[in-house]
Amino acid sequence: MAAVRDWVAGARPRTLPAAIVPVVVGSGVAIGYGRLEPWHAILALFVALALQVGVNYANDYSDGVRGTDERRVGPVRLVGSGLVPPRRVLAAALGCFAAACVAGLVLAIVTSWWLIPLGAAAVAAAWFYTGGDRPYGYRALGEVSVFLFFGLAAVAGTAYVQMDRVAWLALAAAVPIGLLACALLVINNLRDIPTDAATGKRTLAVVAGDQRTRLLYAACALLPFAAAAAMAPVRPLALLALAAVPLALAPIRLVRAGASGPGLITALGQTGRLQLAFGALLTVGLAIRL
Repeated sequence: MAAVRDWVAGARPRTLPAAIVPVVVGSGVAIGYGRLEPWHAILALFVALALQVGVNYANDYSDGVRGTDERRVGPVRLVGSGLVPPRRVLAAALGCFAAACVAGLVLAIVTSWWLIPLGAAAVAAAWFYTGGDRPYGYRALGEVSVFLFFGLAAVAGTAYVQMDRVAWLALAAAVPIGLLACALLVINNLRDIPTDAATGKRTLAVVAGDQRTRLLYAACALLPFAAAAAMAPVRPLALLALAAVPLALAPIRLVRAGASGPGLITALGQTGRLQLAFGALLTVGLAIRL
């Protein structure tokens, strides 16, 4: 019988910065244009968190029923470990998606109806990452989806629901945020290369191999700082994000040194802290116009 702590672990809280940071940064863009709408931002945050937890439970369910989670290092897998019947984990995932849809519908009513197809695409992407007959997460496309939905869609969408327009600065800010979200997935998939390869789950890490995946992680962790510097001519205080560079060095060292298993779990947590710090600093830099 699963305890509350097992459900919390199954929600994979270390991945939640990928949902929080884009909304905060998108709101920073809106503040910089003098267009902050707090309730819209709160609803957008709820949608992002519900989708993130929902996709985590959906992945737990889909991987569990396929048998790809039976021998895996990392956070508890509710289905793969036998702690929770698959139907209950599926119900939790669908409940999270439903909550995200309700909040998203409210946002669409008060802003624009085009958010409805965007929300539907986000839910479909969340489910078919590991669900369905041909999950794209098993075909090396997970990072593409993460960049699109936890970068471009989340940052630009959050700014849009407050500003009623797509600002180019929101699209620019989405690039580093999307890359850091990809870094979380890359390090997670790097850790799982042995079990994923054995079960036929062809993530980008499995296709690229161990060493190239470690290089990809370093790129995803470092390129956001170049993107922040590129925004400095318009928002000089975007350079504040460079203060997070030291937080990138520890996980990069671990990954480049060949860490595996528990070492990569540590690096995953460090990457989450990097994303939070970078996002907070970039938000301040985008919110203040000089």
